[in-house]
Amino acid sequence: MSLQQKIEQTVAVLQQAARDFAPVCFANSLGAEDMVLTDLIAKHVNSKNGQDIEMFSLDTGRLPQETYDLMQEVHKRYGVPLKIYFPDCTAVEEYVAQNGANAFYDSVELRKRCCYIRKVEPLKRALAGKRAWITGMRRDQAVTRGSLEVSSFDADHGLQKFNPLLDWTNAEVWEYIKQNDVPYNKLHDRFYPSIGCAPCTRAVTPGEDIRSGRWWWENPENKECGLHVGRTPLKRA
Repeated sequence: MSLQQKIEQTVAVLQQAARDFAPVCFANSLGAEDMVLTDLIAKHVNSKNGQDIEMFSLDTGRLPQETYDLMQEVHKRYGVPLKIYFPDCTAVEEYVAQNGANAFYDSVELRKRCCYIRKVEPLKRALAGKRAWITGMRRDQAVTRGSLEVSSFDADHGLQKFNPLLDWTNAEVWEYIKQNDVPYNKLHDRFYPSIGCAPCTRAVTPGEDIRSGRWWWENPENKECGLHVGRTPLKRA
């Protein structure tokens, strides 16, 4: 399948989500894949029918400066509201007081607790009242994502979940970005293929898996923050 065919297929999925599952939102992590979706939504969905797909991002409080720079660029380029959700300050304060500011390096359990406070709980608030949500996940990003589907029921959150770029390759993502002059996180130019919180993200070397820079001290099967790990999807749409 050509890139143009994949673009058309992705636009069709986005339009279906906006048409059949309103209100629907897009969880924009500001990674390369999500910038492709930002561009497609702005050009082919929201630009025609108003703000049909809401966009939001999670500010964990520990993001790289380059990510904040991109947030501002998205606002300037597309003029779309990007709602920002923050973690509960009391929960963060209690976690740091009990475990230390960088306790996530000490164990998988403490890392996942940090992710829960800074990402999972804010996500639940962002999804409240929605019928569907959209992500930029791709099947070849990680071993934990091999069984994903383009559309399935997310039992953990009680709504439909769309992964429109599921079968795109990394090369296709970057081909689209270059062809359409899509803004992207400048850390990508410094060999950061996957970007999360600053202390949990590092550059990778040529030949390494694109997710190897995330929580690099853990085994691959643990490398999710909890946003996309749950029960097996119940059905396809």
